[in-house]
Amino acid sequence: MERREFIRLMAIAACFTPRMAAAKELPVVGVATGTDYGKITRNAISAVGGMKRFVKPGDVVVVKPNMGWDRTPEQAANTNPLVVRAVVEEVLAAGAKKVKVFDRTCNDERRCYANSGIQGALKGLPNVEVRFIENERFKKVLLNGEALKEWELYGEVLSANVFINVPVAKHHKLTGLTMGLKNIMGVMGGDRGKLHKQIGPALADVNAVLKSHLTVIDATRILTDHGPQGGDPADVKIMNTVIASTDIVAADAYATTLFGLKPADIPVTVAAAKRGIGEMELKKVRIVRV
Repeated sequence: MERREFIRLMAIAACFTPRMAAAKELPVVGVATGTDYGKITRNAISAVGGMKRFVKPGDVVVVKPNMGWDRTPEQAANTNPLVVRAVVEEVLAAGAKKVKVFDRTCNDERRCYANSGIQGALKGLPNVEVRFIENERFKKVLLNGEALKEWELYGEVLSANVFINVPVAKHHKLTGLTMGLKNIMGVMGGDRGKLHKQIGPALADVNAVLKSHLTVIDATRILTDHGPQGGDPADVKIMNTVIASTDIVAADAYATTLFGLKPADIPVTVAAAKRGIGEMELKKVRIVRV
């Protein structure tokens, strides 16, 4: 090859390199709507590649819903049991050896597990373990974060092959909203109350280390006020929506719009985006509606 031709080809390659770098694949958020909550949950997961993308035969999988409150599904303080069951069924169909479901509750754990409807919805499913949190299973984890240098996290999550985060989207009086990023508090030990003084950086610290492989947000019924516990049916808005993404920040960002808010309005989302945990700007996210 002549030197002149070589220089010409190298110049062309140099021109294309920045464009190729800029063409990085956008994070995908699957959004499914309808009144069959099991079906729309499966549709949302399919929109981001299907459960077999995440779960392999023989895996131990943690499915972590919000069931922290002594509330019924109609009150929208916990993840809808039909959404949780659909996620667990998909995990089993993908070949999981065991599925573990738990939450560190705020109200009495026995009442929360039962009245949320989640314990009953999963009864009888093979290889599914719904157990109360056991304090001796928390392990101190080095975070080296901005707000937290270390914290106790639940050992069952740390040892699992796959961690699937299944929050409910709802109002929170201290953080504006609570969704995927904040649902991680259900696997944290210690005095979680003191975290609210710097909740954004603290949750970014935890989510940066303990990553959700898949986030499935229940927005079938959203709590619009008096969260996180709620209780008044007047505060519940039926949205018939389920959101799924491998990008927990993008999932939270989209869910925020269902409340008439912007992702930038939620400090936890902003802190996680700044940390590089995910994408907050929805114009940089591919929304797949099914």
